[in-house]
Amino acid sequence: MSLTDAQWARIEPLLPDRAPRRGGRWRDHRQVIDAIVWKYRTGSPWTDMPAEFGSWKGAHNRLRMWAADGTWERVFIALLAEADADGDLDWVVGVDSTVVRAHQHAAGARPKGAPAGEPADHAIGRSRGGLTTKIHLASDGNCRPLAFALTPGRAGDAPAFTQVMDQIRVPRPIGRPRTTPDVVLADKAYSSRAIRAHLRRRAIRAVIPQPADQAANRKRRGSHGGRPPAFDRETYKHRNTVERCINKLKQWRGLATRYDKTATIHLAGLHLAAIFIRSAR
Repeated sequence: MSLTDAQWARIEPLLPDRAPRRGGRWRDHRQVIDAIVWKYRTGSPWTDMPAEFGSWKGAHNRLRMWAADGTWERVFIALLAEADADGDLDWVVGVDSTVVRAHQHAAGARPKGAPAGEPADHAIGRSRGGLTTKIHLASDGNCRPLAFALTPGRAGDAPAFTQVMDQIRVPRPIGRPRTTPDVVLADKAYSSRAIRAHLRRRAIRAVIPQPADQAANRKRRGSHGGRPPAFDRETYKHRNTVERCINKLKQWRGLATRYDKTATIHLAGLHLAAIFIRSAR
Protein backbone atom coordinates (compact mmCIF):
# COMPACT_ATOMS: atom_id res chain seq x y z
CA MET A 1 0.00 0.00 0.00
CA SER A 2 1.33 3.42 -1.00
CA LEU A 3 0.19 6.98 -0.50
CA THR A 4 -2.54 8.08 -2.88
CA ASP A 5 -2.22 11.37 -4.75
CA ALA A 6 -4.87 12.90 -2.46
CA GLN A 7 -2.98 11.80 0.67
CA TRP A 8 0.32 13.08 -0.69
CA ALA A 9 -1.24 16.46 -1.50
CA ARG A 10 -2.20 16.82 2.17
CA ILE A 11 1.06 15.56 3.64
CA GLU A 12 3.67 17.11 1.35
CA PRO A 13 3.32 20.74 2.60
CA LEU A 14 3.86 19.54 6.18
CA LEU A 15 7.21 17.86 5.57
CA PRO A 16 10.68 19.45 5.96
CA ASP A 17 11.88 21.08 2.76
CA ARG A 18 15.58 21.20 3.54
CA ALA A 19 18.18 18.52 4.05
CA PRO A 20 19.78 18.32 7.52
CA ARG A 21 23.33 19.03 6.28
CA ARG A 22 24.58 21.99 4.33
CA GLY A 23 24.75 21.14 0.65
CA GLY A 24 22.85 17.90 1.29
CA ARG A 25 19.83 16.79 -0.62
CA TRP A 26 16.77 14.86 0.50
CA ARG A 27 15.86 11.74 -1.38
CA ASP A 28 12.28 12.00 -2.69
CA HIS A 29 10.04 12.20 0.39
CA ARG A 30 7.18 10.29 -1.21
CA GLN A 31 9.35 7.32 -2.18
CA VAL A 32 10.86 7.16 1.31
CA ILE A 33 7.49 7.34 3.07
CA ASP A 34 6.09 4.65 0.77
CA ALA A 35 9.10 2.50 1.68
CA ILE A 36 8.52 2.96 5.43
CA VAL A 37 4.79 2.30 4.99
CA TRP A 38 5.63 -0.93 3.15
CA LYS A 39 7.89 -2.02 6.01
CA TYR A 40 5.25 -1.45 8.70
CA ARG A 41 2.34 -2.75 6.63
CA THR A 42 4.10 -6.06 5.92
CA GLY A 43 6.23 -6.42 9.05
CA SER A 44 9.11 -7.54 6.81
CA PRO A 45 12.80 -7.01 7.64
CA TRP A 46 14.33 -3.81 6.32
CA THR A 47 16.77 -5.78 4.19
CA ASP A 48 13.87 -7.44 2.30
CA MET A 49 12.61 -4.10 0.98
CA PRO A 50 11.93 -4.20 -2.79
CA ALA A 51 14.42 -2.38 -5.01
CA GLU A 52 11.69 -0.02 -6.28
CA PHE A 53 11.81 1.79 -2.92
CA GLY A 54 15.53 2.50 -3.17
CA SER A 55 18.02 1.99 -0.34
CA TRP A 56 16.52 0.50 2.80
CA LYS A 57 19.22 2.24 4.82
CA GLY A 58 18.07 5.64 3.56
CA ALA A 59 14.47 4.86 4.51
CA HIS A 60 15.49 3.63 7.95
CA ASN A 61 17.67 6.69 8.55
CA ARG A 62 14.80 9.01 7.58
CA LEU A 63 12.44 7.17 9.95
CA ARG A 64 14.97 7.42 12.78
CA MET A 65 15.89 11.05 12.09
CA TRP A 66 12.29 12.26 11.90
CA ALA A 67 11.41 10.25 15.01
CA ALA A 68 14.22 11.98 16.94
CA ASP A 69 13.33 15.53 15.85
CA GLY A 70 9.56 15.03 16.20
CA THR A 71 8.65 15.41 12.52
CA TRP A 72 6.24 12.47 12.46
CA GLU A 73 4.39 13.76 15.50
CA ARG A 74 4.25 17.33 14.10
CA VAL A 75 2.72 16.12 10.83
CA PHE A 76 0.17 14.07 12.76
CA ILE A 77 -0.79 17.03 14.97
CA ALA A 78 -1.08 19.29 11.90
CA LEU A 79 -3.55 16.83 10.37
CA LEU A 80 -5.50 16.80 13.64
CA ALA A 81 -5.69 20.59 13.51
CA GLU A 82 -6.97 20.48 9.92
CA ALA A 83 -9.62 17.91 10.84
CA ASP A 84 -10.73 20.01 13.82
CA ALA A 85 -10.97 23.16 11.69
CA ASP A 86 -13.08 21.26 9.13
CA GLY A 87 -15.40 19.90 11.82
CA ASP A 88 -14.19 16.35 11.11
CA LEU A 89 -12.87 15.64 14.61
CA ASP A 90 -15.41 14.16 17.01
CA TRP A 91 -14.56 15.08 20.61
CA VAL A 92 -16.37 12.09 22.12
CA VAL A 93 -13.10 10.32 22.89
CA GLY A 94 -12.46 6.68 23.69
CA VAL A 95 -9.45 5.52 25.71
CA ASP A 96 -8.12 1.97 25.78
CA SER A 97 -4.95 -0.08 25.42
CA THR A 98 -3.69 -3.10 23.53
CA VAL A 99 -0.74 -5.41 24.12
CA VAL A 100 1.63 -6.32 21.28
CA ARG A 101 4.21 -9.07 21.37
CA ALA A 102 7.81 -7.89 21.07
CA HIS A 103 9.70 -9.97 18.52
CA GLN A 104 13.20 -11.17 19.36
CA HIS A 105 14.52 -8.49 16.96
CA ALA A 106 13.10 -5.84 19.32
CA ALA A 107 15.33 -6.98 22.18
CA GLY A 108 18.92 -5.99 22.77
CA ALA A 109 18.81 -2.19 22.92
CA ARG A 110 21.13 -0.75 25.54
CA PRO A 111 19.33 0.01 28.82
CA LYS A 112 21.71 2.86 29.61
CA GLY A 113 22.64 5.92 27.61
CA ALA A 114 19.25 6.16 25.91
CA PRO A 115 18.53 9.45 24.12
CA ALA A 116 16.30 12.09 25.70
CA GLY A 117 12.69 11.01 25.80
CA GLU A 118 13.53 7.32 25.47
CA PRO A 119 12.64 5.19 28.55
CA ALA A 120 15.45 3.04 29.93
CA ASP A 121 13.35 -0.11 29.43
CA HIS A 122 12.39 0.97 25.88
CA ALA A 123 8.75 0.24 26.83
CA ILE A 124 9.39 -3.51 26.72
CA GLY A 125 8.42 -5.64 29.70
CA ARG A 126 8.40 -9.33 30.50
CA SER A 127 5.01 -10.82 31.29
CA ARG A 128 3.48 -14.29 31.14
CA GLY A 129 3.36 -14.10 27.35
CA GLY A 130 7.03 -13.12 27.04
CA LEU A 131 8.36 -9.72 25.98
CA THR A 132 5.51 -7.30 25.31
CA THR A 133 4.70 -3.63 24.86
CA LYS A 134 1.39 -1.99 25.72
CA ILE A 135 0.04 0.73 23.44
CA HIS A 136 -2.26 3.16 25.25
CA LEU A 137 -4.29 5.37 22.95
CA ALA A 138 -7.17 7.80 22.63
CA SER A 139 -9.36 7.93 19.53
CA ASP A 140 -12.05 10.33 18.40
CA GLY A 141 -15.64 9.36 17.66
CA ASN A 142 -14.69 8.61 14.04
CA CYS A 143 -12.36 5.73 15.02
CA ARG A 144 -9.23 7.77 14.26
CA PRO A 145 -6.19 8.13 16.56
CA LEU A 146 -5.76 11.19 18.76
CA ALA A 147 -2.84 10.32 21.04
CA PHE A 148 -0.48 7.48 22.01
CA ALA A 149 1.62 6.40 24.97
CA LEU A 150 3.84 3.34 25.34
CA THR A 151 4.57 1.29 28.45
CA PRO A 152 5.90 -2.21 29.15
CA GLY A 153 3.22 -4.84 28.52
CA ARG A 154 2.79 -5.69 32.20
CA ALA A 155 1.80 -2.10 33.11
CA GLY A 156 -1.76 -1.36 34.17
CA ASP A 157 -4.21 0.70 32.15
CA ALA A 158 -5.33 3.17 34.82
CA PRO A 159 -1.83 4.52 35.73
CA ALA A 160 -1.22 5.46 32.08
CA PHE A 161 -4.57 7.25 31.66
CA THR A 162 -3.30 10.75 32.45
CA GLN A 163 -0.22 10.12 30.29
CA VAL A 164 -2.47 9.51 27.28
CA MET A 165 -4.75 12.44 28.09
CA ASP A 166 -1.76 14.77 28.36
CA GLN A 167 -0.80 13.87 24.78
CA ILE A 168 -4.10 15.22 23.39
CA ARG A 169 -3.18 18.62 22.01
CA VAL A 170 -4.90 20.02 18.91
CA PRO A 171 -3.75 23.50 17.77
CA ARG A 172 -6.34 26.07 16.74
CA PRO A 173 -6.02 29.23 14.60
CA ILE A 174 -6.71 31.48 17.60
CA GLY A 175 -5.95 30.83 21.24
CA ARG A 176 -4.49 27.82 22.96
CA PRO A 177 -4.57 24.27 21.59
CA ARG A 178 -7.58 22.22 22.62
CA THR A 179 -6.71 19.53 25.15
CA THR A 180 -10.08 18.60 26.67
CA PRO A 181 -12.61 16.24 25.06
CA ASP A 182 -16.33 16.71 25.63
CA VAL A 183 -16.75 13.11 26.79
CA VAL A 184 -14.33 10.30 27.66
CA LEU A 185 -15.46 6.70 27.18
CA ALA A 186 -13.47 3.95 28.91
CA ASP A 187 -14.04 0.46 30.28
CA LYS A 188 -14.06 -0.77 33.89
CA ALA A 189 -10.26 -0.86 34.07
CA TYR A 190 -10.34 2.96 34.25
CA SER A 191 -12.93 3.18 37.03
CA SER A 192 -10.97 4.81 39.82
CA ARG A 193 -11.50 7.84 42.03
CA ALA A 194 -8.30 9.42 40.74
CA ILE A 195 -9.37 9.18 37.09
CA ARG A 196 -12.90 10.41 37.78
CA ALA A 197 -11.53 13.32 39.82
CA HIS A 198 -9.04 14.17 37.05
CA LEU A 199 -11.84 14.35 34.48
CA ARG A 200 -14.12 16.29 36.82
CA ARG A 201 -11.44 18.95 37.41
CA ARG A 202 -11.14 19.44 33.67
CA ALA A 203 -14.93 19.57 33.16
CA ILE A 204 -14.90 16.40 31.03
CA ARG A 205 -17.89 14.09 31.28
CA ALA A 206 -16.82 10.56 32.21
CA VAL A 207 -18.73 7.58 30.86
CA ILE A 208 -17.05 4.71 32.70
CA PRO A 209 -18.90 1.72 34.17
CA GLN A 210 -18.24 0.76 37.78
CA PRO A 211 -16.95 -2.77 38.49
CA ALA A 212 -19.12 -5.02 40.65
CA ASP A 213 -16.59 -5.11 43.50
CA GLN A 214 -16.45 -1.30 43.70
CA ALA A 215 -20.25 -1.08 43.69
CA ALA A 216 -20.49 -3.75 46.42
CA ASN A 217 -17.90 -1.97 48.56
CA ARG A 218 -19.75 1.32 48.22
CA LYS A 219 -23.05 -0.30 49.29
CA ARG A 220 -21.36 -2.06 52.20
CA ARG A 221 -20.19 1.28 53.57
CA GLY A 222 -23.75 2.60 53.54
CA SER A 223 -24.08 6.38 53.69
CA HIS A 224 -20.28 6.71 53.91
CA GLY A 225 -19.90 5.09 50.53
CA GLY A 226 -21.31 8.08 48.69
CA ARG A 227 -23.52 8.15 45.64
CA PRO A 228 -22.82 5.89 42.65
CA PRO A 229 -21.04 7.63 39.76
CA ALA A 230 -23.25 8.71 36.88
CA PHE A 231 -23.22 6.36 33.92
CA ASP A 232 -24.81 6.99 30.52
CA ARG A 233 -25.50 3.57 29.06
CA GLU A 234 -26.54 4.89 25.64
CA THR A 235 -23.40 6.97 25.20
CA TYR A 236 -21.27 4.03 26.35
CA LYS A 237 -22.44 2.06 23.32
CA HIS A 238 -20.05 4.21 21.27
CA ARG A 239 -16.98 2.95 23.14
CA ASN A 240 -16.38 0.50 20.31
CA THR A 241 -14.86 3.40 18.35
CA VAL A 242 -11.54 3.03 20.18
CA GLU A 243 -11.57 -0.74 19.64
CA ARG A 244 -12.16 -0.20 15.93
CA CYS A 245 -9.29 2.28 15.89
CA ILE A 246 -7.03 -0.39 17.44
CA ASN A 247 -8.16 -2.82 14.74
CA LYS A 248 -7.13 -0.32 12.05
CA LEU A 249 -3.68 0.06 13.58
CA LYS A 250 -3.20 -3.70 13.91
CA GLN A 251 -3.79 -4.11 10.18
CA TRP A 252 -0.19 -2.88 10.05
CA ARG A 253 1.75 -6.06 10.84
CA GLY A 254 4.83 -4.13 11.91
CA LEU A 255 2.71 -2.57 14.67
CA ALA A 256 0.67 -5.65 15.62
CA THR A 257 4.05 -7.22 16.46
CA ARG A 258 6.84 -4.97 17.65
CA TYR A 259 10.14 -5.29 15.78
CA ASP A 260 11.62 -1.90 16.76
CA LYS A 261 14.31 -1.87 19.42
CA THR A 262 13.46 1.56 20.81
CA ALA A 263 10.18 3.04 21.97
CA THR A 264 10.94 6.23 20.00
CA ILE A 265 10.98 4.37 16.69
CA HIS A 266 7.92 2.27 17.53
CA LEU A 267 6.01 5.41 18.45
CA ALA A 268 7.09 6.93 15.12
CA GLY A 269 5.58 3.92 13.38
CA LEU A 270 2.30 4.52 15.22
CA HIS A 271 2.34 8.19 14.20
CA LEU A 272 3.00 7.18 10.59
CA ALA A 273 0.00 4.81 10.61
CA ALA A 274 -2.10 7.56 12.21
CA ILE A 275 -0.96 10.00 9.50
CA PHE A 276 -1.98 7.47 6.86
CA ILE A 277 -5.41 6.98 8.48
CA ARG A 278 -5.98 10.71 9.03
CA SER A 279 -4.95 11.74 5.53
CA ALA A 280 -7.27 9.18 3.93
CA ARG A 281 -10.47 11.01 4.90
